[in-house]
Amino acid sequence: MKIVQAKFEAGNWKFKSEISALENPIVLIFGDRHLLEKSDFIENCKDQFPYKNLVFGTAAGEILGDRISENEAVATLIDLERSHFDIKTANIHQYNMDGMALGKELISKLDHENLKHVFVISEGSFINGSDLLRGLEHEENKDFCVTGGMCGDGPRFEKTLAGLNAAEEGEVVVIGFYGDDLEISFASVGGWIPFGPERLITKSENNVLFELDGQPALDLYSKYLGEKSAELPQSSLFYPLYVREKGKKHPVVRTILNINRENNSMILAGDVPQGSRVQLMMASADALLNGAQDAASLANQNRKKKPELALLVSCIGRRLVLSQRAEEEIEEVINVIGKDVAVGGFYSYGEIAPFYGESNGTLHNQTMTLTLLSE
Repeated sequence: MKIVQAKFEAGNWKFKSEISALENPIVLIFGDRHLLEKSDFIENCKDQFPYKNLVFGTAAGEILGDRISENEAVATLIDLERSHFDIKTANIHQYNMDGMALGKELISKLDHENLKHVFVISEGSFINGSDLLRGLEHEENKDFCVTGGMCGDGPRFEKTLAGLNAAEEGEVVVIGFYGDDLEISFASVGGWIPFGPERLITKSENNVLFELDGQPALDLYSKYLGEKSAELPQSSLFYPLYVREKGKKHPVVRTILNINRENNSMILAGDVPQGSRVQLMMASADALLNGAQDAASLANQNRKKKPELALLVSCIGRRLVLSQRAEEEIEEVINVIGKDVAVGGFYSYGEIAPFYGESNGTLHNQTMTLTLLSE
């Protein structure tokens, strides 16, 4: 596996190593939405990276090495030497906004023979990530796992873009990895702590939360936030919801993507099933940093080979809470996996990975999620 990385700043790409030796790389480009929606930037990328597979995704912060940038772009080029890949895309607007139908169609386009892993980069502002994942994993006897994330738009929550050789609204990209020489491991850990009374979801529909304990959800949530409720949905990133779904082994964290003041509802990044119980969550910087370290340790343990590349997807909420200490969570990961491992990724509106020791994926919020690759 050959890996080349570059950063776009002050109008130019700056490379960390020689690019000429690459043959057919996957080019992952994560960047600020205002940059990726400019056609001249896309053309610039095609000039700088004259390859067939440029995968774009907007970010709430870009990760390259041990640094986080914003309002810029980063590129990680992955040239597999003893393995191969396939990339497919689809747009939610062509599926009547049905994420599960889109997921089923996308996964059916990939050849399943010797399919080792699927990495997904999805539109992040209105796709229900839980539905998308259900579609991608609808087959009972699948031999692959799914990791990845939902694109971000900084703290703006206006729109997100993704795509293959273009950056468009509503697009979802899946990258299938194939080959016996590939070793891929992953983990996802948060570090948030539930607090306050537990509430019952008495009315919800998919990822829209209407009522808690028979009361309008937005009204009840706003009481907890006090003055910060005027800053919704951005302020909700500091107080996500801890959701315990009946019959499920693991609770999940859910971030509020948007609100509807007309019907007092909240739109979350993934499903919040009726009958589930929820609590508010909060976090300290130290707890989040410990979570990043734990995620790296889980992903790195029991590997046969040292990882060559770490793809990090961390949540915008973590970045806002950590503030000036945000890069420390990247450093915690590097301290575990080693300084010679290439690190790239983005801050997201949702992270995708199975719980440790499991094979079925879950949409997470507020986690550090990493995928480690080697040949």
